Amino acid sequence: MNLSSFIGLRYTRARRRNGFISFISAVSTIGIALGVWALITVMSVMNGFERELRGRILDVASHVTIVGYGGRLANWQAIEAENAQIAGVAATAPFVDGQGLMSAGGAVSGALVRGIDPEQEANVSNIDEHMIEGSFDDLVAGEYNVILGGQLARKLGVQVGDKVTLIAPQGQMTAAGLLPRLRRFDVVGMFSVGMNEYDSTLALLNITDAAKLFKVEPNVSGVRLALDDEDQAPVIGRLISDRSDLSYYVTDWTLENRNFFRALTVEKRVMGIILFVIVLVAAFNIVSTLIMVVTDKQADIAIMRTLGMSPRSVMKIFFIQGTMVGVIGVMVGAVLGVLTALKLEAIVAWAEGVFGFEFFPADVYVISDFPAQLQWLDVALIMPAALIASMLATLYPAWRASRTQPAEALRYE
Repeated sequence: MNLSSFIGLRYTRARRRNGFISFISAVSTIGIALGVWALITVMSVMNGFERELRGRILDVASHVTIVGYGGRLANWQAIEAENAQIAGVAATAPFVDGQGLMSAGGAVSGALVRGIDPEQEANVSNIDEHMIEGSFDDLVAGEYNVILGGQLARKLGVQVGDKVTLIAPQGQMTAAGLLPRLRRFDVVGMFSVGMNEYDSTLALLNITDAAKLFKVEPNVSGVRLALDDEDQAPVIGRLISDRSDLSYYVTDWTLENRNFFRALTVEKRVMGIILFVIVLVAAFNIVSTLIMVVTDKQADIAIMRTLGMSPRSVMKIFFIQGTMVGVIGVMVGAVLGVLTALKLEAIVAWAEGVFGFEFFPADVYVISDFPAQLQWLDVALIMPAALIASMLATLYPAWRASRTQPAEALRYE
């Protein structure tokens, strides 16, 4: 260890004659620690929310969807078999999509109607894992049964065993003119995936019944694909699209929810910038601390300069001293942030028990807990950024110390 480093570390450990300087130095260290702690914790919470929302979307949405133009996909069996052979495709299932009005008693609500194959649907979605009552096996072809989202069922005021009327937009010509197509369905199940978009609008029918209702038989609306890795959806989607004969188009879950996840990304970045300001404020405290230390150590600096120490070595002393404040704050904040992120759910549960209220009531918010997900990449970015901010804050005070003139400093000593 050279002389400049030794003196800089001694200044860091030494008790200063001016207690106010020590107090400001402690505040700087605590401020940096709090900033790093808050950054790691909040980034982990936002990662957890994104993971949770992404999982709930993928419980219903398919990874890749092949859709026929006009809502009809001809020769779908060959298209399904061909794409099932693509590396990375885990399962396939046909579907029929349509929209309509559902009524029960005096209640009416719009619905997104999806016809599914009960034997294949569980391979491409996780709705079966969120069933409140009933199962896909209850959707028997020809019996005109329906499974409703939990909120849709509540809006219609129906339960399992009740009947609902589905009004399809495709009319039928009669002697009295064009009349809407009506069909009575028995409610055989309900599900809740925790996303209002699906729970309040989605109704599941047997694919055969849906094809008859929406007049697409013997065709289907499209084919849904489940992948081994959902992050490969854009790549496999482009591959299928390049092989298309223009009778269908291809979309994937990243395109369908692009705006939603883009908004989450922007929100995460903005929150990171706002919280990093805490670190910058603490770094500015380092500036004031070191300026006061330099003023307090004028005589010491002058003596060292008189003994032959170069301005660069003097600058290094105070650079090391200020950097040590940043290092200690960053390390403490990182440890606290990682521990908090790993144990956040338990900490929140304890706090709710102590204060006697829920931070996110389950009857108000879609996600009622704190699903934190620690990503080490965030930690690897936050720690160096905070440390660099601390190091930059030391440059001006250290440069000012290096400009000290021995004769001026020792004039009144």
